[in-house]
Amino acid sequence: MKHCVLVITILFLFSCNSKEEVDLIVYNAKIYTVDDVFSQASAVAIKDGKFVAVSKDNIDNYTAREELDAEGKTIVPGLIDAHCHFYGLGLTQQIVNLRGTTSYDDILEKVAEFQKEKPSNFIQGRGWDQNDWEIKEFPTKDKLDELFPDTPVALERVDGHAYLVNQKALDLAGITKETQISGGEIVKDAKGNLIGVLVDNPMGLIDAVIPKPTRATQVQALKDAEKLCFDYGLTTVNDAGLNKATIEMIDSLQQIGDLNIRVYAMISNNTENLDYYLDRGIFKTDNLNVRSVKVYGDGALGSRGAALREPYTDKEGHFGAMITPVDDIEALAERIAASEYQMNTHAIGDSANIVVLRAYQKALEGKTDRRWKVEHAQVISEQDFDYFKNGIIPSIQPTHATSDMYWAEDRLGVERVKGAYAFKTLLDKAGVVALGTDFPVEKVSPFLTFYAAVARQDLENYPERGYQMKDALSREETLKGMTIWAAYSNFEEDEKGSIEVGKKADFVILSDDIMEVPASQIPNLKAEQVFVDGGKVK
Repeated sequence: MKHCVLVITILFLFSCNSKEEVDLIVYNAKIYTVDDVFSQASAVAIKDGKFVAVSKDNIDNYTAREELDAEGKTIVPGLIDAHCHFYGLGLTQQIVNLRGTTSYDDILEKVAEFQKEKPSNFIQGRGWDQNDWEIKEFPTKDKLDELFPDTPVALERVDGHAYLVNQKALDLAGITKETQISGGEIVKDAKGNLIGVLVDNPMGLIDAVIPKPTRATQVQALKDAEKLCFDYGLTTVNDAGLNKATIEMIDSLQQIGDLNIRVYAMISNNTENLDYYLDRGIFKTDNLNVRSVKVYGDGALGSRGAALREPYTDKEGHFGAMITPVDDIEALAERIAASEYQMNTHAIGDSANIVVLRAYQKALEGKTDRRWKVEHAQVISEQDFDYFKNGIIPSIQPTHATSDMYWAEDRLGVERVKGAYAFKTLLDKAGVVALGTDFPVEKVSPFLTFYAAVARQDLENYPERGYQMKDALSREETLKGMTIWAAYSNFEEDEKGSIEVGKKADFVILSDDIMEVPASQIPNLKAEQVFVDGGKVK
């Protein structure tokens, strides 16, 4: 009998000692793993920043330095914003916030107040949208000139595709009635006078005279943007257009632990970036991936800069414009195809989309698994959707549909608008979609992305039955688009995007079940706890 007790004791001690020690066990959870079969689990074990076990039951083979009772709450993989302007978001925190302004006078009041509180030698702001005003026309510079006759002012439209500037800024940039520049518009009134609005390429003349932010301001911008993203459960962001100096700053901050968010960096299409990165090849660390080029095909629909095959319905004879000429896009596609890099091109209008799709098809002939993206893919002619069967990925932003739906038909007409914001059609053709916000054009919240994709309504539940619901996504499709499909579009599906053994332990504990709550409650969801590499960042 004593012998039996001794054997049982030894076996028990051996069993206890044989348990693998891990850093963290999370249990009593409802986990959407987003694996191949979209399975659920109730517990995970994490060691050295990776998932080592994902179980439907309590994990009994592990002992942990720390345990977390999820109290039955929902866990999803760390959310990925497949198209945003992370650094730009941070910079907007340092200037006048004009989002939500309801009139030109509202803008002027905010700018004057900001300048009083934080005086600047060059006033900057972002976020105005004339489509939200009672008078839906571009503003003019007259009142800005009266308020700030001696201080240059540049106020960026919400979509980043137009400036409203005062005369002082025009003078500083050397812009006159005679200035000519392709790929956009220097807007004039009926008498040929400048009204102070610049659309797309002419904005570069203003950019050239805006004082560059100090390094301290740049670092603060990145940290401010990271906090906002973590607050909403974003653990990876795809920044659609960065220069070498900013990429190197992000890398240095990540290396010393001052920036923990993961960044998929698209290099901006300019000579310096292309010559430096294409020759050196892919640059990748645990938190930074540089392997793509961001190109601008055309402008935005809201500022009538999107390039259309037929004129705008609400502006006779106006077609929008290509920012990058057709020949340049084709040549660039050939150059990038000869490298390891991915090409990601902004295309809003149906004309811009077909230019990009044809250039991709030609440049990628005979090449496989390149995963080039069309950023936005916003207005597509019916006959052009099939191009997405060829391994081209639509990178789309659902909140654009619910932001634009009030006036999109005015711009495009009844027939052409049917091929706009066609998320489900694009998914059916491509097999995957990568979902993002395009912040700060739209709000940061991925829950608004989710809501817009599945309900296609605004926060007032308009329209009652949803906007063009034939192109709504299911909840499963939407979550995939914000996790595993977004990771796939970044060539990172083997390391993130789902909760599976061997992958990075990036995950979010939500305030409620995103897959089951009534659709109207989705925008109110919160990321209660956020983890990167198994470490809590919120």
